[in-house]
Amino acid sequence: MARELTKVQLIERSISHKYRKWLWAPFLTAINQYEMIKPGDVIAVCISGGKDSMLLAKLMQMLEKYSDIPFTTKYIVMDPGYRPDIRKKVEENLKLLDIPATIFETNIFEVANNEAKKPCYLCARMRRGSLYSRAQQLGCNKIALGHHLSDAIETTVMAMFYSSKLETIVPKCYSENFKGMELIRPMYCIKEEYILKWCRYNELSFINCACRFTERSEQEGSKESKRKEIKELIQSLKKVNPEIEDNIFHALHRVQLESFPGYKQDGKMHSFLENYKPKYGYKDKNEVE
Repeated sequence: MARELTKVQLIERSISHKYRKWLWAPFLTAINQYEMIKPGDVIAVCISGGKDSMLLAKLMQMLEKYSDIPFTTKYIVMDPGYRPDIRKKVEENLKLLDIPATIFETNIFEVANNEAKKPCYLCARMRRGSLYSRAQQLGCNKIALGHHLSDAIETTVMAMFYSSKLETIVPKCYSENFKGMELIRPMYCIKEEYILKWCRYNELSFINCACRFTERSEQEGSKESKRKEIKELIQSLKKVNPEIEDNIFHALHRVQLESFPGYKQDGKMHSFLENYKPKYGYKDKNEVE
């Protein structure tokens, strides 16, 4: 008689079997293609309690179990000042997914709430710094965040539309303020739609946004409301061109600098004129004797 699987075993099986093509395979692709993990790494997997970070935690847990590369994971949850019901929801999901996470408390929401001009910017900066600091205390050399493919392309379009620049999030980068610490994004090749489908399939419910400023920010036209706008735009474009997400994502890896009038590198702006030279024997009038 076949042994009945537990809830967490069924969840893990859905990742490695039913959604292998859309979750497990692109997860491994990102890990390998961008060389995110090296032998001996100690990685702090950062969990906010939302669907993305919870899936990331489970993926990393499974990878540590089955990978040929020896590495260690430490699961950390930063409580920036969640309401009791939100905190309880996070704890219940950690238990459900069998994620051995350590929760540490901060007063970030309270501090950011006193910032009148840019509370969201301050909150995000403090949260990132708090995570780096705790990871460093735990002896980690890397932190893993749950950003995915959809985040990357939405950030690209937002930067074009609202910041007048071509910019996105990269698969991995070094911290400027915490020496030796590296940030990795193992879900960089996973589309958000399949994370949502995985959640529905397993009847999982995670926190959406526990931020105290979301409602007010959306009314004021904040970054989060703009991201929602871009999500809706991309979804509408998909109705005409189903490959739109893949095309934008692939374009990020095929930037043709020769065809751009300008670009920024190492904090310095460059112009195409720096390498603009006559071709086919043509001489500029200033070169004619």
